[in-house]
Amino acid sequence: MYVSHLTLHNFRSYVTADVELSPGVTAFIGRNGQGKTNLVEAIDYLSRLASHRVASDAPLVRAGSDQAVVRAAVVRDGRTAVLEVELNPGKSNRARINRSPLPRARELVGLVRTVVFSPEDLTLVKGDPSDRRKLLDDLLVLRAPRLAGVRADYDRVLKQRNSLLKTARISRGALDTLGVWDDHLARTGAELLAERLALVDALRPYVGKAYETVARGATRDDADIEYKPSFDLEGRTSAADLTEALLAEVERRRPDEVDRGVSLVGPHRDELLLRLGDLPVKGYASHGESWSFALALRLASYDLLRADGDDPILILDDVFAELDTERRAQLADLVAGAEQVLVTAAVGADVPEALAGVRYRVAGGEVTRE
Repeated sequence: MYVSHLTLHNFRSYVTADVELSPGVTAFIGRNGQGKTNLVEAIDYLSRLASHRVASDAPLVRAGSDQAVVRAAVVRDGRTAVLEVELNPGKSNRARINRSPLPRARELVGLVRTVVFSPEDLTLVKGDPSDRRKLLDDLLVLRAPRLAGVRADYDRVLKQRNSLLKTARISRGALDTLGVWDDHLARTGAELLAERLALVDALRPYVGKAYETVARGATRDDADIEYKPSFDLEGRTSAADLTEALLAEVERRRPDEVDRGVSLVGPHRDELLLRLGDLPVKGYASHGESWSFALALRLASYDLLRADGDDPILILDDVFAELDTERRAQLADLVAGAEQVLVTAAVGADVPEALAGVRYRVAGGEVTRE
């Protein structure tokens, strides 16, 4: 699978952009602020209907415009399909395949699969638990696109339940209604939790192998990941058992939740623990070890998706400027064989020789092939 053509309208800094792409490596070279990252961000957005840089769609629409359009021709097994998403901040986005509208934009998710390496990846190790939960959920949705609906349902239920909890201390009606939302939270939360547990089990061996590859002198047993839920699961892993367990724990914590006005139980409170040996990576690992672990998480995600079938499109967004010479070379050697690799860099010399390929110069809103 690869993207053969990208078209943008009013996306980020571009009024319009048309870029021909091909399998192998394509590098976009340009000074900061010229729009090179915007190009790869658009392709990643088609994959997940979310940006790896911002939390909402509004910044993706060019200033002064009401909407933006991202369109890409995607080749898979020799057949081409044109995927398109229309971004409408404050309204529902719209999606099309070969110009035919889809009932819901999220049906586009997973038709293109991407793995993005970026300077922000260090937050996977040093950031909040929400960053690591997002890593898991994004990977879940790429592997099983239907889970985009499960995650959206859970977020909706959680928002409604938190709203009720904020008023439960002064409103008997809110307290009476809470039971209905407890059931919804337990059902959708259990499905998301069961999927995350299975994903971490599948991802764990790939993380160890990837860390061994990118960290000099390390073995695959050095790096490990573990899912830490918000309460003791007592060995439960099925969605049915987890639904019962979640509901029981919600009822047990009800007084605390009403007192604090927030939901204290569920996947939104869970954590992905990262370890090197017996110690947590966060707070104990050196800067170099932290970068190696972040790279290992991305490489493991790529390897797991690849094991499912198609090669994901690899996006290396300004990542080489953050790495020392040795890690640059290691990462380049590891990804050079991918079907499509898209690279951005401020300076052409930052791109390792192993990733020599097509180059575009990005400056002043123009994308020109060298």
